[in-house]
Amino acid sequence: MTSGSFRSRTPAEVSLRGRSASAAGLAYAIGAYALWGVLPGYFLLLAPTSPVEVVAWRIVLSVAFCVLLVAVVRGWGRLRAILRDRGTLGWLVLAGCLVTVNWSVFVFAVSTGHVVEASLGYFINPIVTVLFGVLQRERLRPLQWAAVAVSAVAVVVLVIAYGEFPWIAILLALSFGVYGLVKHRVGARVDAITGLAVETGAVAPIAAGVLVWIGVSGGLGGLSMGQHGVWHTVLLLPAGAITAVPLLLFAAGARRLPLSTVGFTQYLAPVLQFLTGVLLLHEEMPPARWIGFAIVWVALAMLIADTLRNRLRSGTR
Repeated sequence: MTSGSFRSRTPAEVSLRGRSASAAGLAYAIGAYALWGVLPGYFLLLAPTSPVEVVAWRIVLSVAFCVLLVAVVRGWGRLRAILRDRGTLGWLVLAGCLVTVNWSVFVFAVSTGHVVEASLGYFINPIVTVLFGVLQRERLRPLQWAAVAVSAVAVVVLVIAYGEFPWIAILLALSFGVYGLVKHRVGARVDAITGLAVETGAVAPIAAGVLVWIGVSGGLGGLSMGQHGVWHTVLLLPAGAITAVPLLLFAAGARRLPLSTVGFTQYLAPVLQFLTGVLLLHEEMPPARWIGFAIVWVALAMLIADTLRNRLRSGTR
């Protein structure tokens, strides 16, 4: 081995590696949110499987997929360490419950023709995250407070437009927002694969029990797995991978990108969901709902402007 093997990297090489990592991170993040954005189409293909059965299979198959990944990366030591740490384990169990609520509401929304309202939940999620920052004793900037106020007006307009409280959107935003808080509390102590394995494993016994109940009692039309042709089974079996892969892509992207950049990519998912609901599924969008959504988008534009301005100010210091 020559002495050249140990030479320091030039600034140009370091810069190139940094740009390469950022490009890869951006690709991972876009991939994650694009997959989340087209999920409604996948769940619609699973008909006539009931929403309850879809969520149960999603959990059980996610556990199987994550355990397989843990075996591939030889992460049994990390898994045992988490199971011995009661504090971390407790937070991950809570995360598993929250993500189950989120998945259940989302699948229900897709199955009942409320894809547009589901997209609203993910549009307002950044606003909810900002509000949760207050609970973390973060000080909001004036434009952030203005965005929160504008989004509150949007909710009032949408309540009037829908004729009822948009509980699907609010539940999706709150469950995912609290899930993010819990994951932030856990931090980098837990890698994405092991964390998801524990989260889904915590609720897997309930999901398995639901599947057994459906199979034995014939409730909800009985188990659909294997009962609606080979194509339906082929679509249902990868539900675990389809659930886990976007989360793993997101984790890979978040490690390579500034959080503000990751934050901008998150709008891709609700945009795709909104377009799916309006253009492909032809969900009803009377003028009052368009106005409500427009107000939400104004609030998001204010948040984006505030983030960009803050980054520019930080860069000039």
